[in-house]
Amino acid sequence: MRIPLLSLIGGRSPMDGLLEHYGQIEAAMVLIQESLLCYIGGGSSCKDFLSLKRELDDHEEAADKIKRNIRNHLPRGLFMAVSKTLFINYTRAQDNILDAAQDALDWLHIYDSKVSEEFKGSGVSLVEEAVRTVELLKPALEGTIKLVHTDIADRQAVKESYRAVRAQHKVVRRIKSQIFRELFSLDSDFKSIFQLLHFFEHMHEMSHNAENCADMLRAMIAR
Repeated sequence: MRIPLLSLIGGRSPMDGLLEHYGQIEAAMVLIQESLLCYIGGGSSCKDFLSLKRELDDHEEAADKIKRNIRNHLPRGLFMAVSKTLFINYTRAQDNILDAAQDALDWLHIYDSKVSEEFKGSGVSLVEEAVRTVELLKPALEGTIKLVHTDIADRQAVKESYRAVRAQHKVVRRIKSQIFRELFSLDSDFKSIFQLLHFFEHMHEMSHNAENCADMLRAMIAR
């Protein structure tokens, strides 16, 4: 069984901070879905869109503080369970998920587009599938931390969790291509199409960053 050196010196693994950071991302995913549904559907039950955006900005700011705290308290290389360079690159990739979500809402806030009824289903579908990619990253991260520190996790199951993230991102890419074709066939003004293109591009980027995270987690357990 692998025994982390940090436990021998009474320290806290910096990898535990990654889960704390992910918690902010997890909360932001709920806001992303709620924001899009309110934006394209409206209704009395929706929060003010600007309020939702501010909540997301708060999560992004909190995540940045966690990220800085993790990096500023890294142990010496001797006591790192994984490569310090790989670890830092992972923190950046995980943080990019939230940055992409924030950029997406910024684009929705720029201009009040009128989304056609026939397009709403595709738009909601892309957001849901992109959020799903991010959600699948959590068990991959949890499994990696267990495997890196103790070897008690099922190695094959952890590898499968990485494959699940990659497979889900392929779904997002496929829907994105479909949506872009639909957007260019809509009888809408240029501003609306341009705005929605950027929003959905950032949704795809959010999913892609989650896939990058899974790839780096796989590298962490490489023998």
